[in-house]
This record gives sequence, structure tokens and C-alpha cells, in this order.
Amino acid sequence: MEIIICPDVDSVGRVAAAKVAQVVADAGPQAVLGVATGSSPLATYEHLAKLVEAGSLDLTQARAFALDEYVGLPEGHPESYAAVVRRTVTEPLRMDPARVQTPDGCAADIAQAAKDYERQIRDAGGVDVQVLGIGGNGHIGFNEPGSSFASRTRIKTLAAATRAANARFFPRADDVPRHCLTQGLGTIMDAREVVLVAQGAQKADAVAAMVEGPVTASCPGSLLQFHEHATIVVDEDAAVHLARADYYRESYRNKPAWQGFEDKL
Repeated sequence: MEIIICPDVDSVGRVAAAKVAQVVADAGPQAVLGVATGSSPLATYEHLAKLVEAGSLDLTQARAFALDEYVGLPEGHPESYAAVVRRTVTEPLRMDPARVQTPDGCAADIAQAAKDYERQIRDAGGVDVQVLGIGGNGHIGFNEPGSSFASRTRIKTLAAATRAANARFFPRADDVPRHCLTQGLGTIMDAREVVLVAQGAQKADAVAAMVEGPVTASCPGSLLQFHEHATIVVDEDAAVHLARADYYRESYRNKPAWQGFEDKL
């Protein structure tokens, strides 16, 4: 697990985008991305869009799989993750919409839809780089505390804290769906690289638990301590509770040139 502490939100997005672009370049034009929603990865997508605009990143042949989707929102709802991914990922990154998929939260058979999504990821060759955020309670994807480390894509009930955090996207708090389809922790861990971004003091406790706490289902993100290639990019506010922050800064500044993917901060 590599921890990179950036001075601000924009720097988090720039560094994370550079890492994603490096993995895509290594994987080739048909790279497979895993994409998260929420506010955390927006700066990353904005910087990836700049790389696309500049001609240094081409995602026209790449594929993408969204982490999750609400269950029961009508097709075309502006806050469905299919719509959010289209606005924040597919269009600005100039990806082929036919190659960007989200779980089917409106399926008549939700359990089968989950199995189908797992199969689609597997048939694509697996995810080369998974972009993640982390919830204030430590969830990644919609794997709430208590989720099985071996879990695959499935239906989950959203915690009250998660629904409250997402209420800002809906007219009323009661409009936030209670269920979702989410990639499981086992699915996420299958990605060859993971890039997790977090910003703001409201994420500081979760970041510290994920990086330096015990590996426990009480903080699902802590499972990333066992991932072979996990890059954690946070701003100063989100890093405030990290006991080894000074070492993380020193380590990043002094990386061998051959390990670098971005100008050192």
C-alpha cells in the first residue's frame, strides 16, 4: 500500500489521474477501468479528461465497469449511477458508451443481475485499475461495515449514515434508495491495481482506520492493506490522523525514478 499525501483536492486528482493513466498505458488500448461515483473521484476524472484532451490518453477502446448502482430508481433518473457515470466518466473521457457498464438496478431478478455483472467483468479479462473513494464509515463501493471480505457483486442495504451522506443529491432524504447492487470486496480485490482517493476532514477517521488500523470488517476499506498494488491518494485534511504521515511524505519524495508516475510534490 502506497500512501501519497497531497496539499489539496486538485493535487489529489492530478496525482491519481497520473497513476490511472500509467496503468492504462501499461495495459494497452483495451484496458479495463473500474469507476466509482460520489464526489471523491471527480477531480481525478477532470484530470483524466485533460489528458484525453491533450492527446496523451486514449480511452476510445477501453472498457469501464461502475462499482455500484441503486436498486429501483427508474431508468434515466439523473441520480442513477448509470447517468452519473455517463456525465462524469463516459462523455468527458470520450469513451464508447457501449463499453461502459453499470449493474442493472432495475432488473426483475436482482440476484441474477449480480451474477451477470460478475460474469461480464470476468469475460472482459478483469479490471486493470479500480478507482475508489471511501465512505465516512469505511465502506468502499457500497460494502458497508460487516461486509464479507470474500463477497462478490450482490444486493446490499445502505446504512443510515450512507443514505444521509447521499441525501444531498436528492430532493428529499426519503428519496434516497435503501438498496443497491455493488461489487463485493472480493470483486474489488481482484482488480490488478487500485487507486483510492479521499479528501476532507470528514474522511480522516476512515482513512486512518483503512491505512493504519487493524484489518477488520468494521472498516471494509482496511482490506486494501492486503492488496498487492493499492495506491492511496489523500489531501492534508484527510491525512490529519495518520500517525506515520511524515514517513509517507518522505517515502514519496524519495521514490526511485523508475518507480515514478508523477512529478514529486
